[in-house]
Amino acid sequence: MIVPLMEAVADTCGGKAGALGALLRAGLPVPDGFVVTFDAYRAAVRDLDLARFTGEPDDLDAARKVIEARPVHATVVDALGHALAELGDPPVAVRSSASNEDTGQASAAGRYESFLAVRGAGEVTDAVRACWASLFSPRAIDPGDDPVMAVIVQRHLDAEVSGVMFTPADPDDATEIEASWGLGPSVVGGTVTPDAYHVAGDESVTHTIADKRTRLDRRGTRLVVSDVPTRIRERPTIDDATAARLAALGKEVAAVRGGPQDIEWAIVDDRAWVLQARPVTAEPPPPSGAADAPAATLTGTPGSHGTVTGTARIVRGPGDFARVRPGDILICPFTDPAWTPLLRIAAGVVTETGGVLCHAAIVAREQAIPAVLGIPNATSRLHDGTLITIDGTTGTVTDRKETGSGPARAPRS
Repeated sequence: MIVPLMEAVADTCGGKAGALGALLRAGLPVPDGFVVTFDAYRAAVRDLDLARFTGEPDDLDAARKVIEARPVHATVVDALGHALAELGDPPVAVRSSASNEDTGQASAAGRYESFLAVRGAGEVTDAVRACWASLFSPRAIDPGDDPVMAVIVQRHLDAEVSGVMFTPADPDDATEIEASWGLGPSVVGGTVTPDAYHVAGDESVTHTIADKRTRLDRRGTRLVVSDVPTRIRERPTIDDATAARLAALGKEVAAVRGGPQDIEWAIVDDRAWVLQARPVTAEPPPPSGAADAPAATLTGTPGSHGTVTGTARIVRGPGDFARVRPGDILICPFTDPAWTPLLRIAAGVVTETGGVLCHAAIVAREQAIPAVLGIPNATSRLHDGTLITIDGTTGTVTDRKETGSGPARAPRS
C-alpha cells in the first residue's frame, strides 16, 4: 500500500504522483519520497458506505467527519513509520494525488488538501487521513465525480525562492515564470504579486519585478508568514541566467511528460527542484499594455480571457461568501482553495495580489470566466453592489457608474 515515489504511476497513485515518478525515473530533480496508494484509501473506507452521502453541505461534512474519526489501520501506520525512517525522518510535504487531479482536462487546482512542514509518523498519519477526507469538501465535489485518493509524502524543501512556470506548446515559444521569496504557496495561492519572467525561445529574458511584501517559511513544524524587508521587496528574486536555467529545466519536464506543463519549482542552495508538474489546461492571456485606459479604469494583470459586466461583490474572506450570488464579479484580496465553489458561480474575479499562474487565474481559465489580477487595494477602490466591466484579456476593470454607461450586461467573450 506504500510505494517509493520513483515507482509511482497514475493508475495506482494518481496523476500528480505519477508525473513525479516519471520525472524521477528520467533523472530530473524531484525531492525523494513515497506514495500511499489508492489501495490504502480503499481499504480504509471499504466498510463506511460513503455512497450514502450526497453533495449537500451537511452530508459532505458528515462524510469528512466519518473519515477523520476513522483510525488508520496499524499496518499502514507501521509502513509509514518505516518509510519515513528510510528518508531519515525529515520534515515532509504531504500532498493529495487524487484520481481526478492533474489530468489533461482539469487541474483540480487547490481542490484537495496538502500540508507542508509535517514531521513524525503520528503527524504524517493525521495528514494522510486529512487528504483522504478532503475528497468530501465542498470545493472538491463535482457532479459525476467518484474519485479515490492517493497521498504523496516527500522531503520538505526550505526554499529560498520558489514559484510556478508554464512551458509552451511549441518549444520555440516563450516560457512564463513567476517567482517570489520563500515557499511556493505565496505564488500558487496569489498572496503576493510575484516577479514575472518571459524566457523566449532564443533564451533571451525580459522581466517585470514586483513589490513582494510577504513571504512564507518553515519554522520547525510551523509555517510562518513574515514581512519581506523593505530593501529587498523590489529586488529580483532570480537573475536572468537562473530564469533561463529554469526554462531549460521546464523543457526537459515537458519532453518527459509529452506536452506543455504547469510546473511548481523551488530553489535551495542554488539548485532548482521540481515539486509538481501537470498539463497546462488553459493558456493564460499574453501580457497587455493598457496604459492609455480611461481614468475610471483600473489596470492589473490579464489572468483569464473574456469580458463581462456584472455586480461587484467585495469578498474579503469566508465571512462574505454567503453574500455572493450567481453572476457577481468577485473583488477580493486573493483566492485560496476554499474559494473554489465561488469561482464556479461568479461571472469574473478581480484580485489585489497574485500573478497569471496563481490559483485564482488557473481556476478562472478552467471555468472560462474573465480574471484580472494584482490591482492594489481593489477591495477599497471598487464599491460593493456597483456595476463594473472587467476585461481579462487586457487586464482592465471599469466602473460603469463613473463612465456613465447604462446597466446592460455585456456578454462574455
